[in-house]
Amino acid sequence: MMAVIVTTMLFVPAAVLLAGLLFLVGVSLHAFATFNGALNAYQGVAAWWMIAFLPTLAYSVYVMPWDRRES
Repeated sequence: MMAVIVTTMLFVPAAVLLAGLLFLVGVSLHAFATFNGALNAYQGVAAWWMIAFLPTLAYSVYVMPWDRRES
């Protein structure tokens, strides 16, 4: 659950920074978010959320104490 919360909280600020970088490079945000039109907008956002979810899941697994004596 921690990974879902962290991914959702960081998704919007990361998207804003990415949009700024893409604007400087000249890439359309819509083309980037939809994998150049391969997905629709909703599927593209869901796919990018899942891509962002994987590192936060790994971080959560690494940080969370699994031994009851450590908590």
